[in-house]
Amino acid sequence: MSEKYSKINIDDTEYETIVPESFKNRKAYQPVDPKKILAFIPGLIPEILIKVGQEVKTGELMMILEAMKMKNAVNAPFNGVIKSINVEVGKNVSRNSVLIEFE
Repeated sequence: MSEKYSKINIDDTEYETIVPESFKNRKAYQPVDPKKILAFIPGLIPEILIKVGQEVKTGELMMILEAMKMKNAVNAPFNGVIKSINVEVGKNVSRNSVLIEFE
């Protein structure tokens, strides 16, 4: 096998191919943690309606994420207790930032 080729295994079949540096240096896949609520778009947090330790029910409004003059509701995906709130009112958040963590 030449140095510029690498072996990869897909569905129990081994292939010899050129693997670019960008692929070798990519961020490893991490499964989504359902206990972490992420920002689905970048925006501003104008209002937080929950507190750490509070019990929330499925569908309950937890905070508002404002983006492009639209107010997006961040609702509880399941019943649970709030472990941490990782944002503050008036702060901007980037896409995929952790907003809230459940216990």
